[in-house]
Amino acid sequence: MPKLNVINVSGETVGEIELNESIFGIEVNGSVLHETVKNYLANQRQGTHSAKTRAEVRGGGKKPFRQKGTGRARQGTIRAPHFVGGGVAFAKKPRDYSYKLPRKVKRLAMLSALSSKVSCNEMIVLDQLAMDAPKTKNMLNILGSVKAEKKALILMSEKDENVIKSAQNLPGVETALVSTMNVYQILNHTSLILTKSAVEKIEEVYA
Repeated sequence: MPKLNVINVSGETVGEIELNESIFGIEVNGSVLHETVKNYLANQRQGTHSAKTRAEVRGGGKKPFRQKGTGRARQGTIRAPHFVGGGVAFAKKPRDYSYKLPRKVKRLAMLSALSSKVSCNEMIVLDQLAMDAPKTKNMLNILGSVKAEKKALILMSEKDENVIKSAQNLPGVETALVSTMNVYQILNHTSLILTKSAVEKIEEVYA
């Protein structure tokens, strides 16, 4: 079973935690991670792009010059794609880019993401993370004490407004709940910071 030191907000080791091997110690599946990240990014696309085809561009109803005798190539409209101001060939139209992945694939990707953070020593477990009031400076000091990288994801078991507000103005630092975390978030941050209660909740959900 993988083991990690549990530290406090001052960076001092206060204990040790055994992680569930079936969640935090599996072999990382790179292809599944890639497919899940690709799916997440596709689902974020609005798909509102729209360009006009030659049929939709205003004007061009009159033939620009006669068919023969000018020495030029024949043209039927000045709104053809090769003219400036003409329509777009194969113009993009609004569409839905989202698609679904099988549930087992999403689960495997989440376990692979968590395991990759453990194997790369990028997971930090805190005994607790509580703040009396929202204070960005205090959060910055905590991140410095626990030696978190600039891009850090703080995972919480329950919503804590003080923690969220303290982190929201720090560039590269993001907060999320265990119930709403996703693979892209985990992989997109160098440091993954969890409380002991968050670890327990993850093991409860994915065991």
